[in-house]
Amino acid sequence: MTVPGRGPDDVDLSSASWPRWVTTRVRRHLGWARTQGVGRLIEEDELDPFARIPIALRKARWRRSHDASPNGVPVFLVGVQRSGTNMLVRGLEQAPEFEVHNENDRTTFRRFRLRPDPVIRSAVMRSHHEYVLLKPLCDSHRTVELLDAIGTPSPGKAIWAYRAVDGRVRSALAKFGASNLRALSRIASGEGGDLWQAQGLSEASLDLIRGFDYDRLSPSSAAALFWYVRNALFFELGLAERSDVILMSYDAMLSQPEPTMRALCAFLELPYDPAYIEHVEQRPPARGAVDEIDPAIRTRCRELQERLDDMARDVSVASPEERSGRADEPV
Repeated sequence: MTVPGRGPDDVDLSSASWPRWVTTRVRRHLGWARTQGVGRLIEEDELDPFARIPIALRKARWRRSHDASPNGVPVFLVGVQRSGTNMLVRGLEQAPEFEVHNENDRTTFRRFRLRPDPVIRSAVMRSHHEYVLLKPLCDSHRTVELLDAIGTPSPGKAIWAYRAVDGRVRSALAKFGASNLRALSRIASGEGGDLWQAQGLSEASLDLIRGFDYDRLSPSSAAALFWYVRNALFFELGLAERSDVILMSYDAMLSQPEPTMRALCAFLELPYDPAYIEHVEQRPPARGAVDEIDPAIRTRCRELQERLDDMARDVSVASPEERSGRADEPV
């Protein structure tokens, strides 16, 4: 299924005119509603007032008796688009201690990219909440910089979310069509160096991208290759070695929501509440493989997914030193 229009998973629209930006967003939402249903669109973009209003009221009551400013903890939810980040946001948003800035929030984002660091720092320090959650998926390559140089009084934390490659490929194709193919083709041709999709990639990843014929590569293969080069950043940036970063598996959240969410709460030093997983429909991971993925890409994705799964499986009990030992393996 291909959705007309482009979104954050496609080529960079940061320099586009405002009318073009609005038109693109409307076309993408109409396409998503047509192929996935209006109900799915409402859930995806958090448009249901019956869900939003009670959350807002709980947070307002909490603020009347609490004020953590300027010491709120910035929490950056990063990774690759279509990796279950909305599920994590919906869970953490139930906590009144959290103020949430999703990627469509204009005070902290401009067209899915974080606004300048001083803006983010000010937003965190102004907040009355104990945690300020931001979802800068298009800035995931800046995770180290965001953690080390944002300059808030309280050190930040990062959640790197990932999903099994086949599930992510299916979801990306359903919502964004051949967007990954277009972006990677531009990067391979040397014309896409300014795209967010190219930022932070290692020379090994760039060489890998340049090694394919994009006139013949399938959209499924391109979506899988994009999954690979962007998730490889988790190890290439040294995030696996940091105690202020946690790796969260979407598939683990679906199959074992309570222990997975408890591990995340322990990392955040947030008391666990069953409300954080009420929206999760527990089910086993999907096992069907996507057809038309290039064998060389499939092999790399399988190897990387095994590393990610191994680390995510033990994340609730492993010490930073144990995580560091596993992170030393080559990507």
